[in-house]
Amino acid sequence: MSTLLEKHIVELLQERDEKAISLLYEHYGDTLLGVANKVVRNEELAQDVLQESFIKIWKKSDSYDSSKAKLFTWLFRITRNTAIDKLRSVNTKSDKEIQIDVSDVYNLGVNSTRPEFMDVRENLEKIETKYQIVLDALFFEGMTQQEASDELNIPLGTIKSRLKIGLRELKKIYGPTLLLVLSLNLIS
Repeated sequence: MSTLLEKHIVELLQERDEKAISLLYEHYGDTLLGVANKVVRNEELAQDVLQESFIKIWKKSDSYDSSKAKLFTWLFRITRNTAIDKLRSVNTKSDKEIQIDVSDVYNLGVNSTRPEFMDVRENLEKIETKYQIVLDALFFEGMTQQEASDELNIPLGTIKSRLKIGLRELKKIYGPTLLLVLSLNLIS
């Protein structure tokens, strides 16, 4: 691309003239789509990235400084960073999706790990009362941390600290099975 055309595009961008986007797309669109596709490795996602990139380019057009980078370098960075953000977003969403119908977490079938069979209440009495109260409210009465804070008239930060310390004390009694016990209690 000629430097004259590049200067013209930059001027149009700084003037917020919509012709700049058309020219950018015409002269850089295919290359930037290739950049996006190389990062996300999905044509449909790459097209979304390209569109989001052009929106960012338009919004940030006044921040372009030709003394710091060539126009293509600036466009490349915005597109690449947008693609990386998109990839992270897609990965985070897929990590959060839980396939309950194919999960066997609810079908453990091991009665010996149920809280009522492990004497959790009796072992809870082995730790200090201030931790017992918090753990009882959260795990046996089903309160949220905020509800326990309100109900027990204890600051939320103190509830969180006592929960952490209380769980640490119970872990000394139960060992690694503690998390399984508490998880089962929460879903039963």
